[in-house]
Amino acid sequence: MKVLIIGGGPGGYIGAIRLAQLGSEVTIVEKNAMGGTCLNVGCIPTKVLLHSSELYKTLVEEGDELGLEISEIKLNWSKLLKRKKSIVKRLVGGVEGLMKSNQVTVIKGEASFVDAHHAEVKTATHTESIEFDKAIIATGSESIVLPVEGSKLKDVMTSDDALSLEILPKSIGIIGGGVIGCEFASIYSSLGVKVTIIEMLPHLIAPMDQEIVEVLKKSLIKQGVDIHLDTKLERMIESANGLTITTDKGSFLVEKVLMATGRRPVSKGLNLEALNLEMNRSAIVVNPKTMQTSLPHIYAVGDCNGGVLLAHVAFAEGYTAAEHIHGLKPTIDFKTTPYAVYTKPELASVGLTEATAKQAGFTVKIGKFPLMANGKALILNETEGFVKFVVDTKTDELLGVHMVGPKATELIAEAGLALRLEATVDEIMTTIHAHPTVSESFHETAHAVHGLALHLPK
Repeated sequence: MKVLIIGGGPGGYIGAIRLAQLGSEVTIVEKNAMGGTCLNVGCIPTKVLLHSSELYKTLVEEGDELGLEISEIKLNWSKLLKRKKSIVKRLVGGVEGLMKSNQVTVIKGEASFVDAHHAEVKTATHTESIEFDKAIIATGSESIVLPVEGSKLKDVMTSDDALSLEILPKSIGIIGGGVIGCEFASIYSSLGVKVTIIEMLPHLIAPMDQEIVEVLKKSLIKQGVDIHLDTKLERMIESANGLTITTDKGSFLVEKVLMATGRRPVSKGLNLEALNLEMNRSAIVVNPKTMQTSLPHIYAVGDCNGGVLLAHVAFAEGYTAAEHIHGLKPTIDFKTTPYAVYTKPELASVGLTEATAKQAGFTVKIGKFPLMANGKALILNETEGFVKFVVDTKTDELLGVHMVGPKATELIAEAGLALRLEATVDEIMTTIHAHPTVSESFHETAHAVHGLALHLPK
């Protein structure tokens, strides 16, 4: 079976590997570097900067308390960028190696459909035609730039640009208080940049449980970040001293502006009109269980289908599409999708929030355990935060887990597995957790649901 994949990001390359394992002849077309947005200008490079910025901040502010006497610590921004490029290059090379080892043909170029079984690929040197039995569209997403006055000024950046600034600005205005905005606020503020966040909604990271978000908000404010919620951007004007951001609640002078106002599916340039696929604006509509489009032998995975715009969801969707193409019956359970914010403190969430559980008709009970009572968190000097369980009162089944604190983005996997297995509070209570670990807080929260936390005063 010949399968064409358009896009070499998380959904595309995982789909290619699984198809090759199942015996397909796979061709993948990618116009830029393999790995897509996540690997090249998203997940990976931002986490490199977050890691170094957090270490820097910790040594500067907490070194003495941790027993580390450091006479002088300096930030070398150019070396940090060099490290970021090195890690990205190594991982891109790793993906390319996976394609080679699985005998996947990779073409660097731009693909567009001619009809339901043929595509045209334009490379730097020629144009070629590809015939296929099945196809997977995995073209990802792009940054949204608000259509306001000043949005095209040279000092107005997208997240792609913000990862490669040659010189750190003294101040930056971040438009958007979602995951991207908050992560960049954490990076820049940790490195001494004055950060101002402007968010039109009344909350930061609105989809997440607001109790855990409030901990992050207080931490950012403590770091010197100015946060303006329920504030609408009107325009940006270039001035002698930088950029003046005008909102409905006042003006702010900054050196740079980062547009962190979300992303949208990429589907232009594919000549989808030739396939007459069902669309929802720029998103390709799919069956969420199989990833099939309205044309059954054409699939769409990852950000381009307008679902959950996360790399790990694209991985799962690419795998699902590949298995369905071969007549298998894959299962994809979106209720186990983890959401992670790599700030300090980290935020992580899976399943229903307290609010969404009630909206869904559940009668819920809540368990919470503060990390100030966790030994490992105390050792790490990261005691702000807590773990929160949302539980169905009738069945004692876990409906959602929300965490803020150290290692939250790692620990959320246990919560996802618990939801996948429909675990009850008792099953978590009777699972032995290693000591001392931050994961013990997960165990303690299960006890706390029934008012029986072991390491809290009665």
